[in-house]
Amino acid sequence: MTTPKGSNSVAPAGEEIHLPGPSAKPFVFALAATIALIGVTTSWLLVGIGVFVMLLVLVRWISDTRRDISELPLH
Repeated sequence: MTTPKGSNSVAPAGEEIHLPGPSAKPFVFALAATIALIGVTTSWLLVGIGVFVMLLVLVRWISDTRRDISELPLH
């Protein structure tokens, strides 16, 4: 098979792309934010619960991401 003049066929394989695994953390974070926002109009208890869950999920999300990044090869 010939290629048109000046065009490259397939680029050589480069480094692999790292994609994180599936996670429910974004969904839980969004749900907690929704609960906190609904709590602003209804009850301060809901605000507290929503913010508390958001902080827990955020800490876990960041720690999981840091662990995933530390496991990547250096080159």
